[in-house]
Amino acid sequence: MKGELFTFHLSDLKTNFTPSNVFFMASKGNKKLVENSPAAKTKTAGSVIIVRTEWNAEIVDKLEKGCLSILDKNGFTDIHTITVPGAVEITFGIKSYWEKVKYRDNRPAAFIALGCVIKGGTPHFDYVCKAVTDGVVQLNLSLPVPTIFGVLTLNNEKEAQERTGGKHGHKGEEAALTAISMIRLIDSYKNL
Repeated sequence: MKGELFTFHLSDLKTNFTPSNVFFMASKGNKKLVENSPAAKTKTAGSVIIVRTEWNAEIVDKLEKGCLSILDKNGFTDIHTITVPGAVEITFGIKSYWEKVKYRDNRPAAFIALGCVIKGGTPHFDYVCKAVTDGVVQLNLSLPVPTIFGVLTLNNEKEAQERTGGKHGHKGEEAALTAISMIRLIDSYKNL
């Protein structure tokens, strides 16, 4: 059965992911991901909740703008943004929102976590990055809808510029495409 689901995912969703191009997307930007993604070429509907941070607002604003652009191009009209103070609070924002709306007809099809943590001179960076990463993993294991990790963890602001439309692509756009792909994957299970 596991083999059937894996084959089903690759053939029916027509993903372009292979070990070689996944490495390319992660290391050199997302231009091919954005241009070649089946998600970018097919309209999908559903509610998406973006949970973003106040910290490093200039960078997170760019992530959100790219994310919203891709969602809009793909026909998403039910998009809401929740703002939390920092990256550690992202998971609480998502979990508490889900608990309030999980029985409603318009509950979210996906959450997108957007934030930016820039390394400073103390170990605080490591604790924050671990907390938000572990929190998103736990949400993906406990909620019936995906939580997409769009949190930049960087050494400096130059790296942020490279990941918000620079040489490493646009991570906000990538987060939106990932959400669309995951929504489509979950929808495909209804036919099993």
